[in-house]
Amino acid sequence: MVSKSYSNLLELASGEAPSFGYMNRRIPRIMTVAGLISDVDDDPVDSVCSDPSSSSAHRDRIIMVANQLPIRAQRRPDGNRSCWSFEWDENALLQLKDGLGDDDIEVIYVGCLKEEVHPSEQDEVSQTLLETFKCVPTFLPADQFTKYYHGFCKQQLWPLFHYMLPLSPELGGRFNRSLWQAYVSVNKIFADRIMEVINPEDDYVWIHDYHLMVLPTFLRKRFNRVKLGFFLHSPFPSSEIYKTLPVREEILRALLNSDLIGFHTFDYARHFLSCCSRMLGLTYESKRGYIGIEYYGRTVSIKILPVGIHMGQLQSVLRMPQTEEKVCELIKQFSDKGRTLLLGVDDMDIFKGISLKLLAMEQLLIQHPEYREKVVLVQIANPARGRGKDVKEVQAETKATVKRINETFGKSGYDPVILIEEPLKFYERVAYYVVAECCLVTAVRDGMNLIPYEYIISRQGNEMLDKVLGLASSPKKKSMLVVSEFIGCSPSLSGAIRVNPWNIDAVADAMDSALEMADSEKELRHEKHYRYVSTHDVGYWARSFLQDLERTCSDHVRRRWWGIGFGLSFRVVALDPNFKKLSMEHIVSAYKRTTTRAILLDYDGTLMPQSSTIDKSPSSKSIEILSSLCRDKNNIVFLVSARSRKMLSEWFSPCENLGVAAEHGYFQRMKRDEEWETHVAATDCSWKQIAEPVMKLYTETTDGSTIEDKETALVWCYEDADPDFGSCQAKELLDHLESVLANEPVTVKSGQNNVEVKPQGVNKGLVAKRLLSAMQEKGMYPDFVLCIGDDSSDEDMFEVITSSMGGPIAPRAEVFACTVCRKPSKAKYYLDDTTEIVRLLQGLACVSEQIVC
Repeated sequence: MVSKSYSNLLELASGEAPSFGYMNRRIPRIMTVAGLISDVDDDPVDSVCSDPSSSSAHRDRIIMVANQLPIRAQRRPDGNRSCWSFEWDENALLQLKDGLGDDDIEVIYVGCLKEEVHPSEQDEVSQTLLETFKCVPTFLPADQFTKYYHGFCKQQLWPLFHYMLPLSPELGGRFNRSLWQAYVSVNKIFADRIMEVINPEDDYVWIHDYHLMVLPTFLRKRFNRVKLGFFLHSPFPSSEIYKTLPVREEILRALLNSDLIGFHTFDYARHFLSCCSRMLGLTYESKRGYIGIEYYGRTVSIKILPVGIHMGQLQSVLRMPQTEEKVCELIKQFSDKGRTLLLGVDDMDIFKGISLKLLAMEQLLIQHPEYREKVVLVQIANPARGRGKDVKEVQAETKATVKRINETFGKSGYDPVILIEEPLKFYERVAYYVVAECCLVTAVRDGMNLIPYEYIISRQGNEMLDKVLGLASSPKKKSMLVVSEFIGCSPSLSGAIRVNPWNIDAVADAMDSALEMADSEKELRHEKHYRYVSTHDVGYWARSFLQDLERTCSDHVRRRWWGIGFGLSFRVVALDPNFKKLSMEHIVSAYKRTTTRAILLDYDGTLMPQSSTIDKSPSSKSIEILSSLCRDKNNIVFLVSARSRKMLSEWFSPCENLGVAAEHGYFQRMKRDEEWETHVAATDCSWKQIAEPVMKLYTETTDGSTIEDKETALVWCYEDADPDFGSCQAKELLDHLESVLANEPVTVKSGQNNVEVKPQGVNKGLVAKRLLSAMQEKGMYPDFVLCIGDDSSDEDMFEVITSSMGGPIAPRAEVFACTVCRKPSKAKYYLDDTTEIVRLLQGLACVSEQIVC
């Protein structure tokens, strides 16, 4: 197979065409500086930009990346040398060659092999896997793999994501910096392997699970426009648990370098969103059913989608003769002796709740003696994926509990609990599903767990198994499930008996209910489950995720991308191609050439940082800069703020010629010594008697919130409240106020950490319009307009000044609408922060001082 890739980044950096055939098309250009695109670059790791004109007609290709390849490898002796044989691992969830449809989508897999391959054999193995299976193996040194997988993944992330706090070295595992470094290094190795096969213009990359959570950053750094999805197959813990992780922000930011992040349940997604809100200060919202996080001009989509099973594979196993033979064997062992089979299938680890299940079985036999010698619990214990003291403790406890129950309730020829520890073949496990009357899944925490889905499909069976089981032709099938509330598949199994696995009595009662339930009820529950599981298989899951990934990435080619930050703090900004940083040289040059200038400035978040200290008053440096600008007779400088006129008058009293608009422009004056004017009809503020009691109610119930009573407006602020609770309360307050003020002449708006009620028809855009009209009446047509703001209320000003060319503004005027930070805006320019804004204004003030002198 010819790889569509940049196999040699050094060739790309030197401007030479790569040495393989498919690259006859023009090499994608490399962005070196924001706003400038060149054909080559000296840095081979810089970002490659897609060229819209080069989109090809080849079929879609997915690069599927996971810790392990869906491949079974076996070494067999061949004379004097070792030879490898490979086959698909049919049990691997991500083996999607049947689920997506081979004719539509090509899938390439990147991951590790379970077996260690000697360095001298790695090239040959790689070539074989790529040509035969379209798999790209990632080879890791044994010591590095141990630190990465058994160290950071299994000792630190796995327990934490399953709600185990690292309270002691034995419980949860303390953070180890060297293990974290190994984790990052392995993620980078994965990125290097992906680089060998990726065509960044066309390919989609889909990363799976917690083993590779920082991989998105490495890929996004190489290719800013990469189409990147991530799916987490484990739980995501609540923010109170997750915040204990020392590298919490690095992992969150790395995940946010994806375009689409998937979770099995809403709870996991909600916890992730809460962490982004509390630790990164990010906001999220739902639009037309899609949840999105705004992150540096990009919308990172959140997908809630439970995974399914391989229907075709499971049904083919059900048709195997070996399965039929095993079912016959189990019928003789249990059914023919009048015994009902209860089944548990779990990995041997601390989160699967095997011991709790056994205690519930013991309680069932104590409370219901009639089940003795009639009910058998078969517990299949798959080998643990991790290793350590906790695994050994679970094994010892399980064996001891089984032994105690069997000694207490067992008789000759009857053991109430059968523990199977040796690995079973898949068809053997399926045979147990077929015969079992009830399946018990009582994990205390689990990402998804597909055992109940496999059980339901197996109980549906087929004609061959119906004959073996002695069922009539076309019978209604039945099955029963007892599942933990804390597993990912629980919400989708509404017909199951849901239990708290820690409540032993409740689990025992659930087992009793499952055994005693009428067949008609079991049939209805089974039918409901089968209808869901059969239509939501792994193919449905994959297609749905990829459709959303395609939707999320659809505008990549139309936007301009910048990479910012270092290391794992790297992120990209994606904005309109016409949006660029305001250059000091450019604006100073324009400032010098012009003679009639209008300057409009927001205050909070523009001249004063939003996250500043409690004292929000302007610095002496800001006052000095504004005074210098105001002294220039060619300038009209206007401060446009939401703050009250009293406060603004006090703060800016030294600036004699500064125009001020207070409360979003309701009050306005051109100079310090002039009277305040209003350009809106006199407002009746009797509505405050309705709104204030409502706000007080929310203030009393939201710790950290306050009310600001202005002359014409009321503002409820929750800047110091818990971000999640404050946001929730703000939404409720917004609805409440809109309802009670529906007949009043006011507008209720949600802002940054606040909800504001203000008179209708008042906004900052009207201030800009009035100022330009006033200048026009005096015969002044500004040939220089600068407007700087930071939030949604300033967008009205940007819209006015950019649409006034040829009207109040001179036809060839220099117009600069500038927002703070790179983000979606009606402004054409941006500056990074308030420090740059002050520096810019200081530069303009220096020019004015030189002119005055």
